[in-house]
Amino acid sequence: MTARKASENESWDAFWTSVSRPKTTTIRGVEVAVPTDMPMLVEQRVEELHGSDQLEDIAELVAMIFGQDCLTKWRDNGMGLLEFRVILTWGMANARGKELSFQEAYELTQETVAEGKAPAPNRAARRAQSAATGGRSKPTSRGSTGSGRTRSRS
Repeated sequence: MTARKASENESWDAFWTSVSRPKTTTIRGVEVAVPTDMPMLVEQRVEELHGSDQLEDIAELVAMIFGQDCLTKWRDNGMGLLEFRVILTWGMANARGKELSFQEAYELTQETVAEGKAPAPNRAARRAQSAATGGRSKPTSRGSTGSGRTRSRS
């Protein structure tokens, strides 16, 4: 394997920029980088913020993927909820390495809505729903979960 002289002194940042070839697009008047990789911190923060309905938490995650203040600017520029869901679908797919067009993201979002697979309710909503039914869950049948009786071989 032959290494080029120029690449020996090249920084990681310069190398990665040349390999990833960042592109931009305009979404609701805001120029954003097309996500091509998922920041490692995003997965951790998604886990930590799971169930949160705080706008600040959503804005933090959007900023990690699309850039600072995107959510505020999009909202101020009239972005609707469906539009936001399409952009998230598009951004997350691209960030995971699957190039997806806006049209494909829209169709996926529409399929999800049609199938009734809306985003999972936050923790408070799930608890409220559980509390509304009242009482505990019914135990599982012992016949399907219990072990069979063993007989001695005598």
